[in-house]
Amino acid sequence: MAGYDLVFDRVFSRMDPESAHELAFRGIKIAGGLLGRINRVPAAPVAAMGLSFPHALGLAAGFDKNAEGIDALAGLGFGFVEIGTVTALPQPGNPRPRLARLVADRAVVNRMGFNNHGAEVVAQRLARRSRTGTPLGVNIGKSKVVPEDDQAAVLADYATSARLLSPYADYLVVNVSSPNTPGLRNLQAVDRLAPILDEVRAHSGAAPLLVKIAPDLADDDVVAVAQMSMRIGLDGIVATNTTIAREGLRSSAAEIEAAGAGGLSGAPLRSRALDVLRLLRETVGEHLTLIGVGGISTASDAVERLAAGADLVQAYTGFIYGGPRWPARVNRQLARRGS
Repeated sequence: MAGYDLVFDRVFSRMDPESAHELAFRGIKIAGGLLGRINRVPAAPVAAMGLSFPHALGLAAGFDKNAEGIDALAGLGFGFVEIGTVTALPQPGNPRPRLARLVADRAVVNRMGFNNHGAEVVAQRLARRSRTGTPLGVNIGKSKVVPEDDQAAVLADYATSARLLSPYADYLVVNVSSPNTPGLRNLQAVDRLAPILDEVRAHSGAAPLLVKIAPDLADDDVVAVAQMSMRIGLDGIVATNTTIAREGLRSSAAEIEAAGAGGLSGAPLRSRALDVLRLLRETVGEHLTLIGVGGISTASDAVERLAAGADLVQAYTGFIYGGPRWPARVNRQLARRGS
C-alpha cells in the first residue's frame, strides 16, 4: 500500500470526512511551498480564454471555498485553481454532518450548502494576495436567503459577487447547478439563466465568464444551454457539477443510505460527465472553452476528457483519494503524452 493510501486507510477514512478535509487542508497550507519544490512538473501550457494555463489539470471549486490556500494548492502541481463557491452574503451552509465518503466507489456525497465567508471577505483576502502565474478561477453562487423566484433579488445577489470578486479573477464561473441550495438548479432553465449571466457580465469587467452545469440535465437542455451560451457571448462552460443520481454504485444500500442526500462526485460520474462534454463540443464547435470535470481519477481519464473536446480539465474527488502528490503526477503524465 502506497504512503498516502496507508494514511487515508489508517487515519482519514476513520475520521469525520469534513474534519479530515480541514486537517488535510491545514497540512497543505503549511507544506505547500515545500511540496511545490518537490513536485516539479514539466511545462505543458494550454491557451484558453486569452489566458495561458501552465498545465491542463486544475483544481475544481469546492476544496478551497474561501481563497485560503491558492498558492499552496498550486504548489502541489495544479495548473490552475478555482475557489468557491462564494456567495454575496456569508453563510454557514447546511448542518453537519454534510460530507460522506463511498470508498468502494471512490466517491463523495456532499450537501455542504455553499458554506463560505461571503464575497466581501473573500475579496479582501484576494486583494492581499500577490498575483502569481497560476490562473485563478472564482466560482460564484446564489446566497441561500435570496428566494430563487425573486428574479430581481437573484440578479442583484449575483451582481454583488461579480462586482466584488471579478477584479481578482482570471476567470469567473456562475454556479447554478449545485443540488444543495434549494431551487438553485431551477436557474439552469435558459429563460432564467440568460438574465443572470447578462447581469454578471455587466459587473465582471474583462474577466472571462463561464457557467457550470449539472450532469442531470436532459440532453435537450444541455444543448439549449450551449446554444444560449453562444448567443449571449459567454466564454465557456464547466461540465459537470455533482449528480443526484445513485444508480450503478458498488457501495452497499446501507452505505448509500447512510451517506444521505446531496451531490455525488467521483468515479461514478465519469460516464455521464463525458457524455455531456461530447454533446457540448458537438453543439458549440470551437466557439467556447470547455472545462471537463467529474469522475477524473487518473491521467487516462484526463486524456479521455481532453480527446472528447475539453480544453482544460479539473478534479476534486480524485485529488482527495489520490493524495497531495496526485495532481503533479497526473499533469506530469499529461505532459509526457503531449496533451
